[in-house]
Amino acid sequence: MRREIYRADERHTRALLERAPFVHLATTGEDGRPILRTVHAVVDEGALAFHGAPAGEKMEGLGRVAVASAEEVVASIPSWFLDAERACPATTYYEAVQAHGTLRIVSDPTRKARVLSLLMAKFQPEGGHVPIAADHPMYRKAVAGLLVAELAIDRIDGKSKLGQNRTVTERKQVLTHLWRRGAPGDVRAVALLVARFPELGEVEFLAAPEGLHSICHLEGEELDEAARLVDGAYWLTAYGHEDLRSAFARSSVRVGMRDEHGRLVAVARAMADDRVAWIYDVLVAPELRGRGVGRALMRLVLDHPDVRRARAVRLTTRDADPFYRTLGFGGLSETPRHPWKSVEMIRFRGGHEGRSRRASA
Repeated sequence: MRREIYRADERHTRALLERAPFVHLATTGEDGRPILRTVHAVVDEGALAFHGAPAGEKMEGLGRVAVASAEEVVASIPSWFLDAERACPATTYYEAVQAHGTLRIVSDPTRKARVLSLLMAKFQPEGGHVPIAADHPMYRKAVAGLLVAELAIDRIDGKSKLGQNRTVTERKQVLTHLWRRGAPGDVRAVALLVARFPELGEVEFLAAPEGLHSICHLEGEELDEAARLVDGAYWLTAYGHEDLRSAFARSSVRVGMRDEHGRLVAVARAMADDRVAWIYDVLVAPELRGRGVGRALMRLVLDHPDVRRARAVRLTTRDADPFYRTLGFGGLSETPRHPWKSVEMIRFRGGHEGRSRRASA
């Protein structure tokens, strides 16, 4: 029964296998000795495919049963998150997948070229090369001479160890500690745990107006949603969708809120070090303004570990300064200055002279 609570559904498990940067492949040699290798692989036609040299130990495993595994560490959970004295609660939250099947060679040149193309798309998504085709003069010889093999998957198992054995109260305790600790990956772990256990969204630091719920870390397709939401804002008229998406993707802080229909209705991002944090692109959907959404969103940004640690938090705004003053912000001219004279300067690139790159709310 304990094992069952950690079992992940097949859709989630296959997604983990597809995005894994590498997998551990285990099989046996001709004399029965174990063979364990780490390979870059992609999922194609329901099989796990990889490439290698025609000679080597992996060749010995062809035609034999094998297992491939991949894992993602979500967060390290120290014992004191749950108990002030006992060491027993110390653990690691992680997700893992194992795919079982038989290793076989891929001989069709067209299929080999497709596998190689998928590998390039996964590990070099920016392109920058001539597309791979089995009959292309540049690749014909390489495709013919390269070993491409696949694990024909007969069974796939997934494990998601995220504190399912804990009570809701204990999970909220872990969530709060992760947020306060704010180590690399902790905020993403919080978002993943809330997605897995929606009741955890009730913790104080994720408080949101009625009918909305907070997201403390936007990623993947959510970045496209964020870019679409801010597109058209008066301070971003010089930027296209990819620019906006990239800005969110490169920001260490990227938060939002969704309504009861799952629509992203508010976003903000920030970049920070331990000295200064800059807040950018604070935006709430027009129909929700005046309902406390912006205030709840800014509370989340200001409490984010990266922003919380900064000694100064800065932003620029055209006309929302009365709102930001209620959150403790003041005009730059009103703050204590250094004893030396300084000049605030900026340098533009890409023909945007005269336009401020600093986003405002």
